[in-house]
Amino acid sequence: MFYWLLKKIVVGPVVRTVYRPRVTGVENIPLDGPAIIAPNHLSFCDSVFLPLAAPRQVHYVAKEEYFTGRGVKGRLMASFFRGVGAVPVDRSGGRASTAAIDTGMRELAAGRLFGIYPEGTRSPDGRLHRGRTGVAHLALASGAPVIPVGLVATDEVQANGSMRWRRPFRVRPEIHFGKPLTFDRYEGMQRDRFVLRAVTDEIVSAILDLSGQEYVDIYATKAKLLAAKAAKAAESESTVGKAA
Repeated sequence: MFYWLLKKIVVGPVVRTVYRPRVTGVENIPLDGPAIIAPNHLSFCDSVFLPLAAPRQVHYVAKEEYFTGRGVKGRLMASFFRGVGAVPVDRSGGRASTAAIDTGMRELAAGRLFGIYPEGTRSPDGRLHRGRTGVAHLALASGAPVIPVGLVATDEVQANGSMRWRRPFRVRPEIHFGKPLTFDRYEGMQRDRFVLRAVTDEIVSAILDLSGQEYVDIYATKAKLLAAKAAKAAESESTVGKAA
């Protein structure tokens, strides 16, 4: 009830009026039964625009910390994430990816629409990065179709790392739902790493066609590390230059 209250009455009308998102391909989302939504990831607000555009509730995994905060703010945050269908998962330690996949399998087994970002994290530079194979594992183990999604310009609404929404009435994000991808030909092969990589690459390729991004064949987490190292090196050079 809280999800539909936010979508239809509270958040949805405001976001649609202020940002007028362009949406295509909604007919590609099955109206019932398990399915996987697989978008690129440019901004935190992706998880707002995408559910607003989808005809069904989209269930995501969210960091467990969002559900365990203290005080009024912590309780409000926990209530919000539970209300919008987010599922808590422990992302610490080596079981983080396994826990997310297990959660996804439970949601799909219940016939729900499950959202997962193949890149694993937000893009640090606006490009589309190499996909993690968790989405392929989910697709092969569950038999659910994968709906690739191309998100465009959401990072112009909310910059990476910022909580502030910008440029109202001046930018129009785009949400493009692609045709369902099925992988029946690989049934029972979810433990084959070559198959997992092939399926993941096919999904990412479909996302690329929809988003129009530049593709780079490295993980987004590595791209973030490289960017941080470059920034640190530049800062060191600047400090040395000033000292000289």
